[in-house]
Amino acid sequence: MSGNCGASIVQTEIDGVPAEAAVLPIGPVSLVYAKTARGILACGAIDPAALQKFGLPAARVKPVGSPSIGSLADLLAGEVREANDAAQALGVNVGMKGRDVIAKLA
Repeated sequence: MSGNCGASIVQTEIDGVPAEAAVLPIGPVSLVYAKTARGILACGAIDPAALQKFGLPAARVKPVGSPSIGSLADLLAGEVREANDAAQALGVNVGMKGRDVIAKLA
């Protein structure tokens, strides 16, 4: 789905894992996330600790090779800088590549 604000939310598969991927422009940056049936992988704008309160496994990544996370490709290439307890219980750890997290959240 896209609107005139440039938002893009699509149903996709990442290495065979069904996911909803979103790129939502917010000023000079974008909020980027991929949500699977079990959890969410997101850019630094998402707070995994806040999502822990709702029991949602969540991890945020920092960019690798680009100045910011601006696309799904950037998100999957990023490196986990924080994962909440629910995500850690599924095997998500700091330092993992975003693409590897998706498999843990399948």
